Amino acid sequence: MTSSPTLTFHDGRSIPQLGFGVWQVENDVAAEVVPKALLAGYRHIDTARAYGNEEGVGRALKAASLPRDEVFVTSKVPNEAQGYESTLRSVEASLADLGLEELDLHLIHWPRPTEGLAVDTWKALAHLHEQGYIRSIGVSNFRVEDLELVEAETGVRPVLNQIELHPYFTQPELREYHASKGILTESWSPLGQGGGELEDPVVTRIAESHGATPAQVVIAWNLALGNVVIPKSVTPERIISNFASLELELSTDEVQAISALHKGEEGRLGGRP
Repeated sequence: MTSSPTLTFHDGRSIPQLGFGVWQVENDVAAEVVPKALLAGYRHIDTARAYGNEEGVGRALKAASLPRDEVFVTSKVPNEAQGYESTLRSVEASLADLGLEELDLHLIHWPRPTEGLAVDTWKALAHLHEQGYIRSIGVSNFRVEDLELVEAETGVRPVLNQIELHPYFTQPELREYHASKGILTESWSPLGQGGGELEDPVVTRIAESHGATPAQVVIAWNLALGNVVIPKSVTPERIISNFASLELELSTDEVQAISALHKGEEGRLGGRP
């Protein structure tokens, strides 16, 4: 079976580069589709407290009966749980619902700069990391100034920043900053959210030339950029097809052609940090 390559965090741990996301997947559906993803070869599951499906993911992990160290599990602190003590409680609840004693990666879901709680939340994650409840800690949707703030206040640098990233919104400046600091970039909504990337002539032309699907091309592009990528699907055929993106190798010219589709802020589909 094909397996995902891994990328190494600056803390020495590693993460499977291709993962399976469960955003907007209901609890019972997650319990059904996550085992299908694991059977297809995925070994990285990305969930969040705010998704309301950690319990379903936990059932799926239990049903799969894979050795704990073979499955990388990520979750996130929700906005309403930010703050030191509330973060401790949130992570405890996540571990309970997932049926795990330790998370591989836990993120702050959004920086929420107007609330001013990101630093306290980060301190709580750092404490849980030191206590062994979380193997690595990172963030999601953080801007450069947010990343600099938490590191300046704690001396602890996130291992990863999970951000919106797809062909129409490639975030080149933020990716460049990540690279300069040894922070991995992870793409959420990597296929867009109906924004047209999968119908773009550049993407469809490349797909046709490889006998691949547009989704496979966009996932392969993310992988070629060195991003961690977490496509989501509840359709068994697409779950398998997306994983097969690992077998697709794009040329440098093809990667550059897709990157050139970037539209700046006009291409952003999700919320702004």
